[in-house]
Amino acid sequence: MQSVVDFLNGIIWSPALIYLCLGAGLFYSILTRFVQVRHFSEMCRLLFTSKSSTKGISSFQALAVSLSGRVGTGNIAGVAAAIGFGGPGAIFWMWVVAFLGAATAYAESTLAQIYKEEEDGQFRGGPAYYIEKALGQKWYAWIFAIATVLACGVLLPGVQSNSIGNAVETAFGSGEMVQTAIGTFSFAKILTGTGISILLAFIIFGGVKRIASFTQVIVPFMALAYIITAFVIILLNIHQVPHIFAMIIGDAFTPMAGLGAAIGWGVKRGVYSNEAGQGTGPHAAAAAHVQHPAQQGLVQSFSIYIDTLLVCSATAFMILITGAYNVQGVGEGAFLVQNLAAEITPNGPGFTQAAIESALPGIGKTFVAFALLFFAFTTILAYYYIAETNIAYIRRKFNSDILMFGLKLVILCATFYGTVKTAGLAWAMGDVGVGLMAWLNIVGILTIFLLNKPAMKVLKDYEEQQKQGVEEYTFNPVALGITGADYWEKRYARQSQKSKSTSDTGDYIDTENPVDVRS
Repeated sequence: MQSVVDFLNGIIWSPALIYLCLGAGLFYSILTRFVQVRHFSEMCRLLFTSKSSTKGISSFQALAVSLSGRVGTGNIAGVAAAIGFGGPGAIFWMWVVAFLGAATAYAESTLAQIYKEEEDGQFRGGPAYYIEKALGQKWYAWIFAIATVLACGVLLPGVQSNSIGNAVETAFGSGEMVQTAIGTFSFAKILTGTGISILLAFIIFGGVKRIASFTQVIVPFMALAYIITAFVIILLNIHQVPHIFAMIIGDAFTPMAGLGAAIGWGVKRGVYSNEAGQGTGPHAAAAAHVQHPAQQGLVQSFSIYIDTLLVCSATAFMILITGAYNVQGVGEGAFLVQNLAAEITPNGPGFTQAAIESALPGIGKTFVAFALLFFAFTTILAYYYIAETNIAYIRRKFNSDILMFGLKLVILCATFYGTVKTAGLAWAMGDVGVGLMAWLNIVGILTIFLLNKPAMKVLKDYEEQQKQGVEEYTFNPVALGITGADYWEKRYARQSQKSKSTSDTGDYIDTENPVDVRS
């Protein structure tokens, strides 16, 4: 299995995909005149001004759902892997792909809002929806939907649960070894996998509203606690910060593991962590209730900063300041740098646990285990929601609830199995899933741009309304030459009709957007 998965990764994660991710980010950054910088203050404002409705969640809830997918194992174990295989310079390339990827995140999330649909009393959307509507290519949309169900329902949950199992085992011990039909595993991992699966089952049977309610509380709390811990360690070693910056930047261009390794691992783990261009973030973006599609694109762009520039950087500085890392050399068992025992694999939370333990003795292993429990578990929830959205897209053809129920069973099994299997296989399978989605989504959004430039038209329309100082934004896709945006066409028609009917009566209340609007 390992050799087959490694072979697939060698094809999927060729240099072409790495440069495609960087190139797409640079492309959209230039075209939007670096929207991720120009509209930073607007991103912050939008987080707390939108409201949820009976059909959609708020911008903040959508951010929390997407952050629950972004802020996960990649921020703890993924950063360790980038350093362990690509050297400290890989962190620089994680920063680069995050900064450029923020523009990609704007584009894909805005597209998700433009082409979202109302299904079963809630908003749904994502790459499968905008590929079909903007490109008119149902076959390509189906390929993405199937690939996403495979990635988020089968391949990726195991990466998250595996890190939880490894962290718990490291913190509390493995216990007795238990023989099962699928292999011999530690009691700690079996117990952890069972507990995670039970909690996951309770939440996923509650729908997107329950997922959003859970993540909007847990994600900010866990991210804040983790960042505070990192800042404490950094402040205790503040004199080393200039040296660490110099190490990261210096190794990015003349790294100990080779320039290709630094770029490759930095981009691979950067995309895995912040998911810009991967096509996962647009699913949560489409579920948000906003006045204008550009608003949620800006909010999702902001999430990239939180994920990589804050949480990933916090992990990297903890590891590098404490020297709790190894750098793999050429050949098995060879190291360019070895500060830890050889058996501590980069594909896990070991580096981060060792870093916190060395700075704050007695709490490191346990703290990371609990942090990973929250980080990774909410990521699994986000994966379920993404897979569910694509099942909803597929079942429009079959109109069967069996697919949705089957997804729940599959992701529960994948989560349990991922907890007990080896870390190397778990990460390799996750990389296959990330790579497949990234290829399909980035090619899709670039092709959509070449055909009609909808995300750019929407940004221009939003900026013009900003200049006019409007109190409530409106969006008329027909006026912008955008077709297929059925929800927004109907919404604009309703708004226009209500404006005419209330022009002589004063106030009205838009039941879909719970804000009082003066005629």
